[in-house]
Amino acid sequence: MTAHLLIAGGGIGALAAALAACRAGCSVQLFEQAAAFSEVGAGLQLGPNATRILQAWGLGASLDGVAAFPERIVARSSNSGRELARLPLGQQAVQRYGAPYATLHRRDLHAILLQAVQPQIGARLHLGSAVAGFKESVQAVQLQLGDGQQAEGDALIGADGLWSQVREQALADGRAQPTGHLAYRTLIARADLPAALRANEVSVWLGARQHVVAYPVRGGDLLNLVVIVQGAASQGLTGWDDVGAAADVRQALANCCGPLQDLAQAAPSWGRWSLCDRAPVAGAAQMAGGRIALLGDAAHPMRPFLAQGAAMALEDAAALGQVLKDLPDPQRDLPAALTQYAQQRWQRAARVQARSRRNGQIFHLDGPMRLGRDVALRALGARLMDLPWLYGYRAA
Repeated sequence: MTAHLLIAGGGIGALAAALAACRAGCSVQLFEQAAAFSEVGAGLQLGPNATRILQAWGLGASLDGVAAFPERIVARSSNSGRELARLPLGQQAVQRYGAPYATLHRRDLHAILLQAVQPQIGARLHLGSAVAGFKESVQAVQLQLGDGQQAEGDALIGADGLWSQVREQALADGRAQPTGHLAYRTLIARADLPAALRANEVSVWLGARQHVVAYPVRGGDLLNLVVIVQGAASQGLTGWDDVGAAADVRQALANCCGPLQDLAQAAPSWGRWSLCDRAPVAGAAQMAGGRIALLGDAAHPMRPFLAQGAAMALEDAAALGQVLKDLPDPQRDLPAALTQYAQQRWQRAARVQARSRRNGQIFHLDGPMRLGRDVALRALGARLMDLPWLYGYRAA
């Protein structure tokens, strides 16, 4: 017997879930509300905990073709530009964790997963299919679509992102809330930058109530630059690409070092979005119950200060695929399998959410606390930046 899964969403988490389920021998129907598959945003970082999943799925070569593999993470003072600490990556990351640390464009990761799912036997992908709700019975789940059509399956995976319709009905716990941060992002052709600003690294500039991150994407052709400002007004910005003014970024970086201002000046344009999240997951019941499970941002949206949002969705998908393998009776055993998935994932996800929040506080320190942070970074360096509990984790 084959389990038949319904998946709400068409982003990175939804496609990863579809691929993992197909690899586990399930059939899948995926429902994406947009008329075409696409991925918003700009760059993302994938630690070894995520890249080893892609390699296990046979996607290592595809990743190699589109990603950059930074040699280090470097933390600097945004005011002086002085280096505070560095963590070697590159081959040293591979030696430590068995997989590389990669940076790439969100669309490239989305395309890798889409290309892997499309030829899977048992995978059907539906575009222009907005999820309106669902009805759950003891034996099945019936998905209701915005155009009045319906689909039935043995279980429903809500991988429909931050504003998840599945979560809204399943948990009725309200909407994700603004964190009080605005993020400005841009992509810059690295060939247009001075040599000093083209290093193959993840650069993090730490300032008072703000920080800046830059790293290569598209195989190193582009530089992804993100400026995150704390305390800015964020009402009304629920999308990823609300147009932001270059003047806002210049004002935010007015007291920063010359190289950082040079980077901002090189930006051809800026987009901005308001960061939103939820409190860390409080228990397995927030990720699965009965024949309904949540995955990725629908389950545990997190602030970007640990660069783990996409990685957690991939980990979720790998764990889901593992519990779906070899079910004796899919219709009977699926609820228990989904509960097992949630029990495996919720504490890990909650820890990453909490650490992401804590990192944001540390990144944005001011006054004496900021000086203390800088002293600690200079003294301890890589020992503070390396995270074996995070990068060494194996989802399956």
